[in-house]
Amino acid sequence: MVLQTPHAPEPVESIIPLASEDLKRKDYASDVDTRWCPGCGDYSILAQMQRGLSNLNVAPEKMVFVSGIGCSSRFPYYMNTYGMHSIHGRAPTIASGLKLARPDLMVFVITGDGDALSIGGNHLLHVLRRNMDVKIFLFNNRIYGLTKGQYSPTSELGKVTKSSPIGTTERPLNPLSVALASEATFVARTFDTDPQHLTATIEQAARHHGAAFVEILQNCNIFNDRAFADYTDRDVRNERLLYLEHGQPMLFGENEDKGLAVSATGLRVVDTDGPDAGLILSHDATRPAPDVHQLLARCQYPEMPVPMGVIRRVNAPTYGDYIDSQIEVAKFKNRQDVAQLLRGRSTWQVE
Repeated sequence: MVLQTPHAPEPVESIIPLASEDLKRKDYASDVDTRWCPGCGDYSILAQMQRGLSNLNVAPEKMVFVSGIGCSSRFPYYMNTYGMHSIHGRAPTIASGLKLARPDLMVFVITGDGDALSIGGNHLLHVLRRNMDVKIFLFNNRIYGLTKGQYSPTSELGKVTKSSPIGTTERPLNPLSVALASEATFVARTFDTDPQHLTATIEQAARHHGAAFVEILQNCNIFNDRAFADYTDRDVRNERLLYLEHGQPMLFGENEDKGLAVSATGLRVVDTDGPDAGLILSHDATRPAPDVHQLLARCQYPEMPVPMGVIRRVNAPTYGDYIDSQIEVAKFKNRQDVAQLLRGRSTWQVE
């Protein structure tokens, strides 16, 4: 027996500007030579982004990719859309202004763990809490790759790098926990070596009306090779990964013989044929309070599965929705007859 949670209504989806004809993946690729290190996970992310957008058939002229600084930030050059390679950590700010000025555009932010969570941490928090209708994809490889291998805000405690030769003395940030604490309305995780899951997650983020935050675990085979191999390698992922689906029980393992239940201190693993099988939770991505979502985000210990998929997806007005409402109120309150104004007694003297 599996404990079922109440099914919540589906969240509102963004209005996707469709192309006038059916487009293929190649139609979203620019003619710029793609240049990352051979074997970099960014190649996979680029390919699945192009595939996901072609599945949705988004009009390329209605999309803008904004990036900051880092290996991932070369992304806009390789998309046959509008794009902006901006400044370190400020991509969310530029994307916010662009979305407010041109609400008809789909705006994407491409960033890395250093770009978004170090110098850009403040900007990331505010774009999420404001629920700007932008799609943020954070490529997390736990290292600074462009500057040749310094530790980043997501590097593990004790990590030996060029800037920490004896090991880091800082605890890593958890990108999903940061996004949930900022009350982002869409929070998900995927990884570069599962193309189908990556494509599906990109499509779900693109459809969401509001701030969508996706952490993509990405391998840097030059400076931090196999950073996530202990749970993303093909021979271990079935045992270590928990693929989340809204409304479905949180089961994992080679034969889905284990599940997650709530304990006094968080989450715990139970056997599906054991006495506590009835306590296994079903995933509710639309749960208003992010309490269980936060527990899932922090579920990374060796004895626990690592969640993949959409953790949170809820309805909430966007920043743009509020602004539009205020504009309409202001227009109504200040509406006056032009003829009355011209014949009125109010005059101004300009000296």
